[in-house]
Amino acid sequence: MTSFNDPEYKIAEFLLQIKAVKLQPENPFTWASGWKSPIYCDNRKTLSYPTIRTYIRQHFVETINQQFAKPDVIAGVATGGIAQGALVAQEMGLPFIYIRSEAKKHGLTNMIEGDVESGQNVVVIEDLISTGGSSLKAVEALREKGCIVKGMAAIFTYGFADAEQNFKTAKCHLKTLSNYQALINTALHKNYISQKDVESLNNWRLNPATWQQTVVK
Repeated sequence: MTSFNDPEYKIAEFLLQIKAVKLQPENPFTWASGWKSPIYCDNRKTLSYPTIRTYIRQHFVETINQQFAKPDVIAGVATGGIAQGALVAQEMGLPFIYIRSEAKKHGLTNMIEGDVESGQNVVVIEDLISTGGSSLKAVEALREKGCIVKGMAAIFTYGFADAEQNFKTAKCHLKTLSNYQALINTALHKNYISQKDVESLNNWRLNPATWQQTVVK
């Protein structure tokens, strides 16, 4: 039985409340990839709401302790995972680093910013998982440094099959605080969407690259 007080549903509700997530199946967004999407997600908005920010931070900490045990270092993925990761590291009393999307073109040409040593255990923090490509580049950079990546924790995932396969191939354990199905269930329960929207939203998650061809104008 669904309990909408469970963390994955509470976080989904928070994201909807502050419009960090917007659902528009009849007026889809266009992503940078060119995909048409009924959903737009910007989890950085959670940082503007202290109560929500604290709730997410605490559940990140609980997830890390339960899934990965206490690491040596917390790493944030630029840009959305930087602030979230710093909050988690502060709460856990751990060092913090962050990973750029690509190495700097000047100075020390760092991709990893902050101090981390080969052999240290690292948990990576992200705000959002789509295909997992940029997130796993960060994991690769840490492994090339000699770090042991215990896994990645993120606020939200769309749950694409490609992402699941990419994380499996990279042998990186992913744990998210909330997910697409919890979001849709919460949105329906709280009347952000109607029952007629659910099929379209579910079809998009299964086939995001071709979903635009099936949108009814």
